[in-house]
Amino acid sequence: MSYAPRLKEQYNTEIVPSLQKEFKYKSIMQVPKLSKIVINQGVGEATSDKRLVDNAVLEMTMITGQKAVPTVSKKDISNFKLRKGMPIGAKVTLRGIKMYEFLDRLISSALPRTRDFRGVKGKGFDGRGNYTFGVKEQIIFPEINIDKVSKISGMDITFVTSANTDEEAKSLLKNFGFPFAN
Repeated sequence: MSYAPRLKEQYNTEIVPSLQKEFKYKSIMQVPKLSKIVINQGVGEATSDKRLVDNAVLEMTMITGQKAVPTVSKKDISNFKLRKGMPIGAKVTLRGIKMYEFLDRLISSALPRTRDFRGVKGKGFDGRGNYTFGVKEQIIFPEINIDKVSKISGMDITFVTSANTDEEAKSLLKNFGFPFAN
């Protein structure tokens, strides 16, 4: 028997029937699903110190378990001393098993470690069923050793779903156990 993440099994056994009943879908193929999770970290000071991007890539690789890639600038901006092609951040796109494992770690261990955590705001939906929220510190993840962190920085986490509306996407994420604030 092959390995299946806990949240993927929960999706197939509990969440699909729940959403099908809630939104009255005729087929289970209409039930929205999580397509991918994109984690993005911009490093503003990377124009002066190139090692900050390398550290960001290394930390995101440790957090997600998948190799992060540096992002580069698309155009020159003289006010920011930025040249086209300079590395200015890092990103990772998670799909499949790694996506479900990251979501499980995010919900069960990382978010509760946030200082003064009262849930995430439900205003990050884009109108097409995708949700984005920001994390202020990368040290909330248990994979990061606080002693080895040179600079505390935040990141944006985007959940891309196949839902048509924000209401369906919010219901999907709530069923996964996502802690939305009221």
